[in-house]
Amino acid sequence: MARYLSQLDAADRQEPTEALAAKVTRLTEKLTKLKEQMAKLVVHEEQMLASSDQQISLTDPDSRSMATSGRGSGVVGYNVQVAVDTKHHLIVTHEVTNRGSDRAQLANMAKQAKAVLRTETLEAVADRGYFSSSEILACHEAGITVTLPKPMTSGAKSEGRFGKQDFAYQPEEDVYRCPAGERLPYRYTNEEDGKMLRRYWTTACSNCTLKSQCTTGPERRITRWVYEHLLDAVQQRLDANPEAMRQRRETVEHPFGTMKARMGATHFLTKTLPKVAAEMALSVLAYNLTRVMNIIGTKRLITAIAA
Repeated sequence: MARYLSQLDAADRQEPTEALAAKVTRLTEKLTKLKEQMAKLVVHEEQMLASSDQQISLTDPDSRSMATSGRGSGVVGYNVQVAVDTKHHLIVTHEVTNRGSDRAQLANMAKQAKAVLRTETLEAVADRGYFSSSEILACHEAGITVTLPKPMTSGAKSEGRFGKQDFAYQPEEDVYRCPAGERLPYRYTNEEDGKMLRRYWTTACSNCTLKSQCTTGPERRITRWVYEHLLDAVQQRLDANPEAMRQRRETVEHPFGTMKARMGATHFLTKTLPKVAAEMALSVLAYNLTRVMNIIGTKRLITAIAA
């Protein structure tokens, strides 16, 4: 707009001609369009800031920005959750959400699968995108055993210092053993973000030869959630079964690949959450039906449906 206004000022200083008048008309039209666009953007900004997640989509009001693995990349759409059995690759349950992350989906999907299967216990395997201490606790309380890797989010580790995993917890003494062999005893408990956290540290850090590799503060402090033994158990299960993640990929990615190939596209054809949910439900139904036909045959399936 500043460029167009400066051109209009320059035109005002010139002798009026027919060509100059036409130029002024074009510049005025461009300025008018820009002002209209800016007015629309102001309205969109107000709507965006007023929304709970500060997002609006002009194509589909229910779609939202989804987290992707690529840095600086993203996609606006829906987050489809599925629970798939490892034996037959049937989709046990599914759900379409517009939440951009999987972080809060683990317990919800595991409980739905448990209810569908009508079982007292359930073993669930997920990828690191589902790791959440509160979700793991909810699964434990529901009788669901989960296995999934923990994301590496340690700031100290990324900066070349010892991470929390380098400190060994000794439950019989309720202390941590640091890489230098010092004991970090329990000091106090406080609540943070709804979690009860126990704090551990030692006063021997100032004279430690490994201090530069450990902390930039007076001493290294370790925080332990009161239910952290559940997170330790998750890691132990993963260590005992390193093939779990490969099995997960071969199980849950299989239906997605099949359904996308059948759809002939990698996007939904409908808009708004209810319609997208219906479209996904039809795709899941078609997938499960053909999967069962491949496993037991069409006649046995028809007999089972009739029964």
